Amino acid sequence: MRIIELLTTETIHLHVRAKSKNEVIDELVYVLDQAGKLQDRRAFKEAILAREQQSTTGIGEGIAIPHAKTNAVKAPAIAFGRSMEGIDYESLDQNPAHLFFMIAATEGANNTHLQALSRLSTILLKEEVRKMLLEAKTKEEILQIIDHYDQDETNTTTDNTNEHHDLILAVTACPTGIAHTYMAADSLREKAKEMGIQIKVETNGSDGAKNVLTEEDIKRAKAIIVAADKQVDMARFKDKHVIEVPVTDGIRKPKELLVRALKQDAPIYHGDATITHSDENSSKQRKGIYKHLMNGVSNMLPFVVGGGILIAISFMFGIKAFDPNDPSHHELAEALMTIGGGNAFGLMIPVLAGFIAMSIADRPGFAPGMVGGFMAAQGQAGFLGGLIAGFLAGYIVIALKKLFASLPEQLEGIKPVLLYPLFGIGITGLIMYFFIIDPVSLLNEGLKNWLNGLGTGNLVLLGIILGGMMAVDMGGPVNKAAFTFGIAMIDAGNYLPHAAVMAGGMVPPLGIAIATFLFKNRFTEREREAGVTNIFLGASFITEGAIPFAAADPIRVIPSIIVGSATAGALSMLFHIGLRAPHGGAFVIAFVEGNPWLYALAILIGSVVTAILLGILKKPIQS
Repeated sequence: MRIIELLTTETIHLHVRAKSKNEVIDELVYVLDQAGKLQDRRAFKEAILAREQQSTTGIGEGIAIPHAKTNAVKAPAIAFGRSMEGIDYESLDQNPAHLFFMIAATEGANNTHLQALSRLSTILLKEEVRKMLLEAKTKEEILQIIDHYDQDETNTTTDNTNEHHDLILAVTACPTGIAHTYMAADSLREKAKEMGIQIKVETNGSDGAKNVLTEEDIKRAKAIIVAADKQVDMARFKDKHVIEVPVTDGIRKPKELLVRALKQDAPIYHGDATITHSDENSSKQRKGIYKHLMNGVSNMLPFVVGGGILIAISFMFGIKAFDPNDPSHHELAEALMTIGGGNAFGLMIPVLAGFIAMSIADRPGFAPGMVGGFMAAQGQAGFLGGLIAGFLAGYIVIALKKLFASLPEQLEGIKPVLLYPLFGIGITGLIMYFFIIDPVSLLNEGLKNWLNGLGTGNLVLLGIILGGMMAVDMGGPVNKAAFTFGIAMIDAGNYLPHAAVMAGGMVPPLGIAIATFLFKNRFTEREREAGVTNIFLGASFITEGAIPFAAADPIRVIPSIIVGSATAGALSMLFHIGLRAPHGGAFVIAFVEGNPWLYALAILIGSVVTAILLGILKKPIQS
């Protein structure tokens, strides 16, 4: 399929009027909708924004490629927009974006569609193409440029690995598998060609893995570059030097990665999340464990968020309205509590454990992890038991893979369907049953009693710590540690800590937003515009809205938001506010346990503290 079958005159917009990232997304979604390419305009935009939250699609060099693969798309299409002035799209190189290609892929997009979309990503890496697109006068000229280079691209070869020089391998993968996957692959290929390096790149796109690395390739390779934002098959790289980086590094830093690969400046992958590389060993191993943990937490969150908010809504009918034996009983409240608390929350710990184990041991780890997590939930071992079950199951399956590696090849087919499930579930279950559940359930009960017995002073101190942690790295490991602790406490039946966590997480963007209104001369025009956006981000409990401001002025911004967040966390504890819903921001304030007005006041005071500190610490901008 040619790209011009997806990019038509109907979906080309030569004069973008937008002044911000959100506005240009709105404008291009509108173009696609008007061209009849969307089934649900709102759902498609949500899918685009969800992809942007994973990482910006502003890849630099003046290009942004927002994209989504969703059933909200009626027919695969590409919308093109051009802004001669340029728009701050939070691009990787921090420069304005001028050329925008919005890719709309259907949920069941076939290979021909996806190949065309991937070719577009490759074409845009060429400087002469970007220059011509900026200078084009008509829509027809835009199509002619794209079609000309599309024909060239279909005639190019992939990788040359026939010569007996040092061979570098690479794997590229992004969450949607549409744009970044192929741009990273071609960026590495182009730079390798320029440097005279032999390379083969496997792409893990939406249409499956292409140019797959063979056993012979891996045996010959000097090192492997894995530029991926999703899980790829790593077991095959055992005992090889492996460089693991985000997919955007493949686009932006191909030379640096290739030089590292040639020097073998990379840890040796052992197939069990442990690596060996001089003094980097401990820090790299921690990174692997954190990655597994976050894989579990991210997959668990939809259950936690949806279930928690449904529980909170049930309280609208009365705090005990879900109880059939209570005078305030309401059938809808009981239904919401059953769905949210009994079902969604019931799956929380098994899903957490299953995806941790899957991150460690790939698909064979999933079933043992799920079973171990379910046993933890049923046995009152709670969130901590689920964490143990996930890591236990994952590493047990890794051990089983090594143990069964020497079996005859004829038995290879029964490993995933019989041996791994049988022994993985059996061994994990037995260890959980006899050694883990009872001690951990006692520990959980002790922790719950300790928290319930804390005096006001200690609760306030805990609130300061949790609230402040939410602002330290705004979505990073420290923030996630506090958030995870809050969820664990919800599961244990203590709802005070997570209220402090959410208050602390809402303050950074809200405080910055207030500061941009109160102290306009401390911020650029672009920052003031971003301040408006931060109102909505903060209200939605999206702490990451503060990141651009912190990156631009960390010495003044980070202390200001930490103090404000710690203040909000402390006040939340002081007011004895409890929160059953682990997400939702301003939308669940009405459903807190305690006085919702006091909770809102705690968040407001923390935000004002941040704003005032920013006004004091930041210097007026010289015009």
